[in-house]
Amino acid sequence: MPYPLDPLDKNILKALQQDASASLEEIARKTGSSKTPVWNRIRKLRAAGVIEKQTVILSPEALGLDACFFVLVRTSEHEADWQAAFLKALHARPEVLEAHRLAGDIDYILKVRVKNAKAYDSFYQALIAQVKVFNVTALLSMEEIKSTTALPL
Repeated sequence: MPYPLDPLDKNILKALQQDASASLEEIARKTGSSKTPVWNRIRKLRAAGVIEKQTVILSPEALGLDACFFVLVRTSEHEADWQAAFLKALHARPEVLEAHRLAGDIDYILKVRVKNAKAYDSFYQALIAQVKVFNVTALLSMEEIKSTTALPL
């Protein structure tokens, strides 16, 4: 069951999604409230699990990670042991930014960030050395049109 958000909660969350390093004073000003109610709301939202964590978003390009691949994985294996090995392999690879199990013809989609095609090939070779997969298709993102971590409120 979703946590019930009132307009102040939503405004606080929007402000935090824009810049979690903003001071309580800044958030209070943006939301039309004062610091104490904002702090109390943030604490409640954390305790309720609405706010999972605060982090920093780094620029992949500034770090030389210019290539973003979406990797479609099909497998003929669906046993628990295979899945555990596959998930372990994904969690061990820092290049994998996201991994989703899908319904349909494709079993998994991965978002992989690397320096270049050669680095992707190294990732690919390491992955298939760890787990058996039926088919892998890599799609290189030519341009990132939209990327956000902000959820719609």
